[in-house]
Amino acid sequence: MSDNVQVKLQILGKDYVLGCPEAERATLVDSANYLNRKLQEVKDGGKVVSNERMVVVSALNIIHEYFQYKNEVEKDQLNLNSELLSLQDKISLALSDRKE
Repeated sequence: MSDNVQVKLQILGKDYVLGCPEAERATLVDSANYLNRKLQEVKDGGKVVSNERMVVVSALNIIHEYFQYKNEVEKDQLNLNSELLSLQDKISLALSDRKE
């Protein structure tokens, strides 16, 4: 039995009905709301006139945000790994000094 539900979304003033697993419903609604906010930001900027261009510019902005976030997370992960290695070395050194 499928646990898919129909979700009604509104994007750019148009209704869309999409199917998704019940467990993903809230995320889908949040995603549509986020997209609408980004579209509104581009629209309010006044430089984009067609809906198609507005969607493309918004999509590029969202992808740019994602890559910035991804790069920050990867950088933080590398820093954390470096710190963990440093702590492991200090612990090993402290334990080896105790044995002597």
